[in-house]
Amino acid sequence: MLYRDYGTTGKKVSLLGFGGMRFGQIDDPEACARMMVTAAEGGVNYFDTAPAYFGTKSEEVFGKGLAELRRRKLPYYVATKTFKTTEKDIRTEIEAQLKRLDVPAIDFYHVWCITSLDNWQERKKDGILTAFRKLKDEKLINHICVSSHLVRDEIKELLMEGVFEGVLFGYSAYNFKTREAAFDAIRAKKLGAVLMNPLGGGIIPQHPELFEFLKHSPEEPTTHAALRFLWDHQDISVTLVGFNDNEQVKDTLKAIEGYQPRSGDELAAVKARASASFEGICTGCAYCDDCPQGIPIPKFMDSYNQKLLNDKPGQDVISGRLLNHWHVDISKARDCIECGQCESACTQHINIIERLKIIGGKSA
Repeated sequence: MLYRDYGTTGKKVSLLGFGGMRFGQIDDPEACARMMVTAAEGGVNYFDTAPAYFGTKSEEVFGKGLAELRRRKLPYYVATKTFKTTEKDIRTEIEAQLKRLDVPAIDFYHVWCITSLDNWQERKKDGILTAFRKLKDEKLINHICVSSHLVRDEIKELLMEGVFEGVLFGYSAYNFKTREAAFDAIRAKKLGAVLMNPLGGGIIPQHPELFEFLKHSPEEPTTHAALRFLWDHQDISVTLVGFNDNEQVKDTLKAIEGYQPRSGDELAAVKARASASFEGICTGCAYCDDCPQGIPIPKFMDSYNQKLLNDKPGQDVISGRLLNHWHVDISKARDCIECGQCESACTQHINIIERLKIIGGKSA
């Protein structure tokens, strides 16, 4: 395993991190704990979860797993998050989280999912920074962090607060062009840089032929190549990967075996070889899945991905995906009332309303 500095905190964290949102057997705590042990035995020491992954079940199984790591004397750092904004609500949540995780303090605690600067200003007015500072003074959290989906250089305003020690943000082989300005701002502040969705929420392994430009050799698995592309960025602290089962953990650990970083010039050449821009592809986070009209928006956006990635003349890949994969009637897209709720929640800043019009046949 390779380890890098988490910003200026003095912590050394594993380049590969364990994400807790994709457990395949969430109702089997022992199986989940075994996955965490396998990762830790392979050198992973950064474990990330959240209070809305499988309800609270991810944090609960993390509690089982972390206890087993302690029993085996395997080192770890634990990260989690909160959507709460007032001091009272944050304190209530973290007390429950500490109990579920079975730890005295959380190493990296995140203000969760900043999707716009307006969203951030609202949270500030509720006193979120004061609450986080108090938690740190009380040693209930060790480092104040933020999870951001801001694009371009919007994140600069967020980082001007001077309170955050690390940032969790999306960055992968398909969206690096739209996220590089944000990454540059994080890098300039010398903060811990943790990546979510390093495989594009499944887009990269599902469409390996589009990412051949990442490979060192034809035999290299695409998922390994995509992770190594990220590891070539020397300012990245951790890449979070969510695992379905223990075999996926073992396979991903192999990606770091024998890994040799490219030089800066070599990395630039790989980026220049990118065969297409992957801006605007839905990563399937499902934050938009609360439509007042009952439209299953994540399923429609996944189907629109097929148009972006696979469209062929004379083949309606959107309707085919909706019908054969999701079993959804394409006409449901026409129920959109353009309230904008989904777009406000979208972490990729996708024009969902226009895409629904296209899917429903209301727009060219």
